[in-house]
Amino acid sequence: MTRSKCIGNAASCFDSGRFLADLDRRVRMRTESQCASGMPVLHEYLRDEILPRIEPLGFSGVVLANPVEGGGPMLLGSRIEDPSLPTVLLYGHADVVRGQDDQWEPGLSPWCVTVKGDRWYGRGTADNKGQHSINLAALETVLQARGGRLGFNVKLLMETGEETGSPGLDQFCERYRDALASDLLIASDGPRAQADRPCIFLGSRGLVNFTLSLQLRDGAHHSGNWGGLLRNPGTVLANALSALVDARGRILVDALRPQCIPEAVRTSLRDIAVGGGPGDPVVDTDWGEITLSPSERVYGWNTLEVLAFTTGNPTNPVGAIPPTARAHCQLRYVVGTQCDDVEAIVRRHLDDHGFNCVSVEVGDRMAATRLSPDDAWVNWAIDSIQATTGKKVDLLPNLGGSIPNSAFADVLGLPTLWIPHSYGACCQHAPNEHLLGSVAREALQMMAGLFWDLGEDGADILARRL
Repeated sequence: MTRSKCIGNAASCFDSGRFLADLDRRVRMRTESQCASGMPVLHEYLRDEILPRIEPLGFSGVVLANPVEGGGPMLLGSRIEDPSLPTVLLYGHADVVRGQDDQWEPGLSPWCVTVKGDRWYGRGTADNKGQHSINLAALETVLQARGGRLGFNVKLLMETGEETGSPGLDQFCERYRDALASDLLIASDGPRAQADRPCIFLGSRGLVNFTLSLQLRDGAHHSGNWGGLLRNPGTVLANALSALVDARGRILVDALRPQCIPEAVRTSLRDIAVGGGPGDPVVDTDWGEITLSPSERVYGWNTLEVLAFTTGNPTNPVGAIPPTARAHCQLRYVVGTQCDDVEAIVRRHLDDHGFNCVSVEVGDRMAATRLSPDDAWVNWAIDSIQATTGKKVDLLPNLGGSIPNSAFADVLGLPTLWIPHSYGACCQHAPNEHLLGSVAREALQMMAGLFWDLGEDGADILARRL
């Protein structure tokens, strides 16, 4: 069978309704990792849904316990045609965020796929059941087209805790390093830069969540009797924040800013558009590092955001000076930023500006990763996707958000290609989450083409990188 025939078969998988049936069945499983009730369903998804799908394809698979107590299970699958062939690691996550059932539009439910025009509504359609279902279906298409052979080896890792920060993923990759040993990661998560253009991103920005807090006294005091005499923690904390980030959103802490944008990264971002699609917010042109392009700001630079700020009782304010104030902040950062000790950096900066009374507490964090845009695997993937779609491919050095790519790039030491099948306005993590049917159909074809080409070119690319 030819490459073009294989790609046509991938389109038929969509057109026949087989892909929709698979996705609907998976969406109906309430794999909410943020709810205790979801844990048994997470086991069922791996054991009763994914394993029976991959074993007929020649995989041996097993569901394994999470190395971290309380973490969800993980599936490890392997299909080895010939140890001398290149090996690709596929990744996906079975869990979804809470359904938020009562907030969806009338006629929609998070727990089934509802098709309205080009939109396929349902929790997990975009994040991540739709995306890993596309990749598994494309892999099956190539296997059928080649008479049961791929021309490369495949390993599959599917976790169930990505929506809660991927607890235990790094430890799992460390523990099963030999079983996961591969030459390349290919995975799909997150959005395209533009809905109508294929996209590859090579890593993700890291994140550090931290909380600033201030408690000046035990109780509130009348603002008329004591105003002008007692420090207001809300005012103090607002000014402490202004010492970290200015009124235009620019980070004022040198140690939390990148030194520069590498030229290869700047080149890859030159033609990337941000926003402008249906449902996208309007980009504020005077916000952030205005000397940078919008794509450089979100994919090549760092941002410091105030996620929440509370003082007093916002829902029922009274005429009193509150005793406390708290701000939850988030740093998104690119490779090259020294963020190993954000707490000490922020602490020192606040002290230098007279805010030694403000406490700093660091919470969740995720490392920044980025494969070089010049890597041979990158050019190969771009050529493959362009050959299938006839479209220019958006190349992002990293996702603007954060995904657990450090488990693959740092722990396993793999080059990483992320090929997203969603788009920015998909309502990921919100009511009315949806996948675009047109993107899903195109993605099935381009992933079939990519897997076909991996069987043809993988050994040569691997030899070139050695």
